[in-house]
Amino acid sequence: MELKYVVNFETQLCRAQKKETRNESLNINNLQIEQVQQYKYLGSIINVSNSIEEEIKERIVLGTKAYYANLKFFKSRLVTKQSKLKLYRTVIRPIVTYASETWVLKEAIIQKLLVFERKILRRIFGPTKENQIWRMKN
Repeated sequence: MELKYVVNFETQLCRAQKKETRNESLNINNLQIEQVQQYKYLGSIINVSNSIEEEIKERIVLGTKAYYANLKFFKSRLVTKQSKLKLYRTVIRPIVTYASETWVLKEAIIQKLLVFERKILRRIFGPTKENQIWRMKN
């Protein structure tokens, strides 16, 4: 079995790329490198199983925090819906989709992202019920 180590000397973390997970120690220049199950690198969560579910959850939480940080702006009646949409597209959506080029999306993950987007858009436009049918306000 071939074993590759990725070492980050600044944070003293090590990741072994292999199927079986064993706790192995690595010493480089009398520096003990710890093997961890997951860590954050350049804003993305990297874990042993190489799954992105945790990453997506974290991105949605960060997008929600960005929305609530600008809540006063989104609730204001003085700001047009077009300006609110522009803020959503330029601030919140890039936070949620950061590093999405590397994601392998499953149907469940796509649904989570769509639910988040609909939640924010409903808060911007507000749902309206007419004749037992929900629609977005214009």
